[in-house]
Amino acid sequence: MHPGKTRFVLDYRGDIEYRVFTLADPYRVVIDLPEMGHGIESKKFGLPGGVVSGFRFGLFRQGTSRVVLDITKPVKIAAVFVLPGRDGKPNRLVLDLKPEKRAAFMAAMKRPPPLPSIKPAPPRPKAPPIGDLPKPAGGKHVVAIDPGHGGVDPGAIGRDGLMEKNLTLQYAREVKRTLEATGRYEVVLTRDRDVFLRLRERVAVARQAGAELFLSLHADTIKNRKVRGASVYTLSEKASDKEAAALAEKENKADIIAGVDLNNESPEVSNILIDLAQRETMNLSAQYAGRLIQHLAKETRVLKRGHRFAGFAVLKAPDVPSVLIELGYLSNRSEEKLLRSKAHRRKIGQILLRATDEYFSRVDTLTRS
Repeated sequence: MHPGKTRFVLDYRGDIEYRVFTLADPYRVVIDLPEMGHGIESKKFGLPGGVVSGFRFGLFRQGTSRVVLDITKPVKIAAVFVLPGRDGKPNRLVLDLKPEKRAAFMAAMKRPPPLPSIKPAPPRPKAPPIGDLPKPAGGKHVVAIDPGHGGVDPGAIGRDGLMEKNLTLQYAREVKRTLEATGRYEVVLTRDRDVFLRLRERVAVARQAGAELFLSLHADTIKNRKVRGASVYTLSEKASDKEAAALAEKENKADIIAGVDLNNESPEVSNILIDLAQRETMNLSAQYAGRLIQHLAKETRVLKRGHRFAGFAVLKAPDVPSVLIELGYLSNRSEEKLLRSKAHRRKIGQILLRATDEYFSRVDTLTRS
């Protein structure tokens, strides 16, 4: 802290280009850097100080690492400069922030210029139109596994520091291995490394691959640390309970957490064709969720109301049956320990395999009849 300003300091090695910009509603300051490794400990995420209430760091896209500062009020970037390291010490990127009136903050907020040292981002996946999904090849069913969060968005953080983004990727790889080992499935991961993906991009990856089933993996935290157990969510604009509504609201903020400017995002197209497709898709999603809960309840702990409903953005593919699986609560120390274990990952992989086999067996039977 300095009188009248808040200073944020980032140590780094080597030469870098950088860019700094602000975003509103909520207020954020974003620092983009070339892709690099980091040594920020998970338990240090969110350290408060001055106008900064917390921060996140991680890979935003190929070639770009990002730091996102959550700020409590409008600010102006009073200074940005580099202090060269000496005597073996790292270089320092210094950012000074001063309170500012909202009108001036909004007037100064501009889209950042291109950064020469950052590789151009790969084109975002474009999903095919409704009814034009690719056909599965070789008689195999295509399943998309979506490891929640990633990169600059760590997701929930457990009592012992386990980050949701790392946990979900481990489980996604296990489920992929388990399903593909049968020879009956082709599995696509929405991400296979620690990188951020927008919510709509996750859905687009699945649809572009011709996925017939979309499984999004997550692990939550909650104030009541005694609560533990898995649950399965399907799409509904009317949440099944307050907890489901709160969880959906939190998950749907993933793009904001990663410092995405949503001002120019176009609204989803809504027409009769999409509504009809969505209705059938929601029915199939509920069927899969029901089967999965039955298998989970036989072999692991589940919440009392295991099948829940909420308006998750990541479940809104109109023509791909989709469920969101909460593997458990990282806020419960015993469950966090359980979720870390290889044995539990294998068990979840087998449970998902059985539910998936039963689901497609029924779908194939109905298709042939």
